[in-house]
Amino acid sequence: MKIVGNRFNLNLMAALLLSLCWGCQTGEPDPAKAVSTLRVHLEVNADRTDRNRQVPVYRENPILLSIDAEPFATEQDVSDARVVDVVGGFAIRIVFNQQGAYLLDHATGSNRGKHYVVFSQFASLQDPKVNQSRWLAAPLISARIADGVLLFTPDASREEAYRIIQGLNNVAKQNHNSPAQIEETKKFFKY
Repeated sequence: MKIVGNRFNLNLMAALLLSLCWGCQTGEPDPAKAVSTLRVHLEVNADRTDRNRQVPVYRENPILLSIDAEPFATEQDVSDARVVDVVGGFAIRIVFNQQGAYLLDHATGSNRGKHYVVFSQFASLQDPKVNQSRWLAAPLISARIADGVLLFTPDASREEAYRIIQGLNNVAKQNHNSPAQIEETKKFFKY
């Protein structure tokens, strides 16, 4: 059974490059065309190799965390994203597809006591033609996440969070409808 598919999607890369280079001509982004990236990395022990690096998380009081350079989950693994209200504010709720849920389950089940670190690139509020990239959160893994749902409070305003989830949902919709994704899904499920 194939668990991890090809991580490189030419359609997604083309869409990202087009949105980065040209943007929207009217100055106001078209929400239906917005794309966002998502990278979920695991905290690791620093070993001075290229396989890990240190990143600053949180803008106001940054903390440096050593992370695995390769993310274990990306926007390719997202099936739905939402901004939800929680006590004291809001959070981003990411629902992963079957492959992403498996990866999240495996990563969190075997790394309790470490952090998962979330990175995203999304359209700026001030200038929709400019993208922002930021380490959004570094929640501590206290238990295995077996349901495929990642919930975290981002280092972002509510408006930025809505831009992030809009882009993630557009990518998820594109992946769900793309012929390449349909073929990859068939291979994954052994049709």
